[in-house]
Amino acid sequence: MAQSDFFENVYGVVRLVPAGRVTTYGAIAAYLGSKRGARMVGWAMNNAHGRPDVPAQRVVNRNGVLTGKNFFGSSTQMQDLLESEGVKIKDDQVVVFQEYFWDPGIELL
Repeated sequence: MAQSDFFENVYGVVRLVPAGRVTTYGAIAAYLGSKRGARMVGWAMNNAHGRPDVPAQRVVNRNGVLTGKNFFGSSTQMQDLLESEGVKIKDDQVVVFQEYFWDPGIELL
């Protein structure tokens, strides 16, 4: 699969994450059949900024940390977007991560 196809597949999954929920780079990679592809998902998400059709704020690391926040317009924009959807954040991390976690491998069966 070409990189651009992989990136578009990532964006397709991210578009399905409901407001008020978050998923992880690794969960997306596993769903797309690339268990070790979390870093590649991260690269795709870095390239998603400026695309209003991809809710990039909903993708966090495996511990619920807002690792992509530096790719938003300000240092608090990712948090602000998540909080506007009802996701609780403290110290750049989703509070009670499992309550908000959306696993495409389960949800999209």
